[in-house]
Amino acid sequence: MTIETFDPSAPLDVSMTEAAVSHVRKMLQKNAEMCGIRLGVKKSGCSGFKYDVELVTTPVAGDEVIAVADDVTLYIAEDAKAFVRGTVIDFTREGLNSTIKFNNPNARDLCGCGESFSV
Repeated sequence: MTIETFDPSAPLDVSMTEAAVSHVRKMLQKNAEMCGIRLGVKKSGCSGFKYDVELVTTPVAGDEVIAVADDVTLYIAEDAKAFVRGTVIDFTREGLNSTIKFNNPNARDLCGCGESFSV
């Protein structure tokens, strides 16, 4: 058994692939009043948590601000920091389907439908 600690001063190291940045860039261009995208987590699903992604007009106090490109800003919700540390956000297309994927090293279990995770 191991004991893990959360260091709030450690860097989050959340990043986005070029495909994800391109996808968000297109979304922001269609919504000129938006300033970026926020990543959070909510209790939900069969595994415990699900990712919550939304376009935002202004950051919320406590958000971690990450400039992933000159024109794309990622905000990490205060209560999500411990869950998403080290996550790489990707965007994929398979046939007619497209989805945002989260490669999260903290996720221990994923549900079968891919909607939720546990840490």
